[in-house]
Amino acid sequence: MNKSYLALAVVLGGAAQQAGAAGFFEDSKATLGLRNLYFNQDNRDGTAAPSMQKEWGQGFLLDYKSGYTPGPVGVGVDALGMWGVRLDSGKGTHYNPNSTNYSGQLFPTNGDGRAVHQYGSLGPTLKVRVSKTEARVGTFLPKLPVVTYNDGRLLPQTFEGAQLTTNEIDNLTLTGGKFEHAKGRSSTNSDSLSIAGANNAQTGQFSNRFYFAGADYKLGKNLLLQYYYGTLDDFYEQHFVGLQHDWKLPVGLLKTDLRYFNSDSDGKNASASGRAEGYRSSGYWAAGDSHRGEVDNRLWSAKFTYLLEAHELSVGVQRLSGNSDFPVLNQGDGYTSYLITDSQIGKFLRAGERTWRASYAYDFAKLGVPGLKASAIYLHGDNIDTNGSDTSEWERDLRLDYVVQGGLFKGVGFSYRNATLRSEVASQRNIDENRLYITYSVPLL
Repeated sequence: MNKSYLALAVVLGGAAQQAGAAGFFEDSKATLGLRNLYFNQDNRDGTAAPSMQKEWGQGFLLDYKSGYTPGPVGVGVDALGMWGVRLDSGKGTHYNPNSTNYSGQLFPTNGDGRAVHQYGSLGPTLKVRVSKTEARVGTFLPKLPVVTYNDGRLLPQTFEGAQLTTNEIDNLTLTGGKFEHAKGRSSTNSDSLSIAGANNAQTGQFSNRFYFAGADYKLGKNLLLQYYYGTLDDFYEQHFVGLQHDWKLPVGLLKTDLRYFNSDSDGKNASASGRAEGYRSSGYWAAGDSHRGEVDNRLWSAKFTYLLEAHELSVGVQRLSGNSDFPVLNQGDGYTSYLITDSQIGKFLRAGERTWRASYAYDFAKLGVPGLKASAIYLHGDNIDTNGSDTSEWERDLRLDYVVQGGLFKGVGFSYRNATLRSEVASQRNIDENRLYITYSVPLL
C-alpha cells in the first residue's frame, strides 16, 4: 500500500472528528465478504510448467464506507481490507519459474516457487463531497470502459490513484482521474502499469501515469450514451463511444449494446527508438515493418439481448482492425477488458480478429426454484493475423449459480464455472478450466 495514502487516511480521520461525527459515523457501512474458491486449470498442450494448476483458498474482503461530515464540504474515509488464506496448493500445481516477479493463479509465490500460506493488504480511500461532486484519492475498483478491475480469483485487483465524479447536470455524469499503480488479484505488490507486449517483469517497460475522462448521458429512461478517453503515458491513447438502449416489446425486452474503440500510439511507443527500449505492443506486423510493436487498433462490437420471463438470449459480433492487439491495462498477472468477448479464459482481442458470440441463460425461479440460474456462452474468433495464415480460436463457458433462500444458510452462494478454450494461435495453450465459488456476505454496520 502506498504510504502517502495511509498518511492521508490518518489526517482525514482526524479532520472528520474535528468537523463533527454525526454523518461520518451514523451513515457508515461495513460488510465482510467471504469467498471460498477452488481453481483447476488444465493446460492441454505445451511443455511449460505447470501443466496443471490446482489451488484452493479462502478470501476475506472487509469493505468499510463511512458517511460524510456535516456541512457544505463533507469528508469521509473508505477502506478495503483483503486477506487470502491458502487451503491447498503444491509446488507442482503452482510452480512459477519467475517466482520473484509473478504470482500464481490464487496466491503470491515465495522464493522457491511455492504459494505463500497467506497474503493481504489494506487500501484506504479519502473522499470529499461538495454538492453533487465527489473527489476520491486512494484505492479503487474501477468499472469504466477504458479501465476495469478483475475479480475472477480469490481477491479483486485494485488500482491506486485519484478520481473526480460530478452529477451537477441532470442525467449527465462526468468522470476523470489518474491511476498510478495496480495491485494484482493474487499479489501484495502495487506495481506500475503496462500492456501486453511490454509487461515482462524483467525486461519490459511500465508507466505510472494513466489518465482518463468520460461522460455518461441518459437520454430518457432507456437510452445511455457514453464517451471515454484513456491514455497510458508512453504507450497508447484510446477513445471510446458507446450506446446502450432498452426497448420494451409487446412480448419481452430487447437490449442493445454498441461499442467502438479507437486506439493509437503515445509517447515512446510512437517512435522506433522508444519501441526498441521495450515500449511495445503485442500484435502482428510483416517482416521488416518499421512500425512493429506500435499501437494501432480499431474495434467495434454489437450485442443484442432478448429477455422473456425467465429466458435470456444474446447474440453479438466484434471486429478488430489494425496491426496491434487491442491495448488494455495488463501487468501480466490477470486483467479484464471492457469487451463483449471478455470470457472466463480468453479475451478475443488479437489483431484482425473477428468474433461472434451467442449465449443463453435461464432463471429457475419460474419453475419454483428461486436462487438457481444457469447460463451457457459460446465464442468463435477467426481471421487472427499470424505468421503463415489466418488462424482461429473458440471458447465455451458453462455456469450454474445458486443462492440459498432461507434457513440457517440463507444468503450463501454457490457458483460452478466450466470453460474450454481451443486455439490455433501458437502462443496460446489449449485450456480446460473449472472453478467452484462459495460466497457469503456479512453486514457489520
